[in-house]
Amino acid sequence: MYIDSHCHLNFPDLQAQLPDVLERMRTAGVGHALVVSVNLRDWPGLMALVERYPFLRASVGVHPDNDTEDDEDAEPTLDDLVSRAAHPKVVAIGETGLDYYRLSEPLEWQRERFRTHIRAAHATGLPLIIHTRAAAQDTLRLMREEKAPGGVMHCFTESWEIAQAAMELGFYISLSGIVTFKNAAQIQDVARKMPLDRLLIETDSPYLAPVPYRGKLNDPSRVIHVAEKIAELRGVPVSAIEEASAENYWRLFAKAAVPA
Repeated sequence: MYIDSHCHLNFPDLQAQLPDVLERMRTAGVGHALVVSVNLRDWPGLMALVERYPFLRASVGVHPDNDTEDDEDAEPTLDDLVSRAAHPKVVAIGETGLDYYRLSEPLEWQRERFRTHIRAAHATGLPLIIHTRAAAQDTLRLMREEKAPGGVMHCFTESWEIAQAAMELGFYISLSGIVTFKNAAQIQDVARKMPLDRLLIETDSPYLAPVPYRGKLNDPSRVIHVAEKIAELRGVPVSAIEEASAENYWRLFAKAAVPA
């Protein structure tokens, strides 16, 4: 079974064609997906979707660059995250982390939000889904300071050195369709070097469609192309990537394996 460890099936473009998306998943052998939260406003709808299908699980969290300034209730508190995480289908905290790409200082609010999510992971025993962009060193620093309990570096785009540092802290590395891009030499280097027992695969759909679909709407069925590229880079059968990434998913997101 292929598993898409990070997608956004609740986003409008995928919701509009959900029956077709689910059929493409079935045909491709993608038997499970984690639908990842980016804000609290849309979380009830995300959960309504996940509750309808036995092969879907959810996370709870607020993306690091999600603007909650006009809605005080949308800023996550520790108690709120812990309470929502009690739902039997919520298997992770996030996505959370740091994203400095489009933002400039002062960004202490973003770092505090990240700390809140890490503390929620401690309180619930659930793994973290971490997003980092243009902020790798600060992300690692806060992970160390808060003694982050483990999780996954989602849609990894950093260097092998950053990957090693994250794995030393107990984190898995998840590769997306970016690994199939011609200009993705750094990520392809990580794909070749990293231990198979720390690998996850994802689509981050509806974004980042892999080659040969680059530039088109992405969906979880296309996670197989991520696996195929990693297998090519490592010189192994694609079944080895399929099996290892699925085993790693069930190990990390242990709550996902419990009937809900």
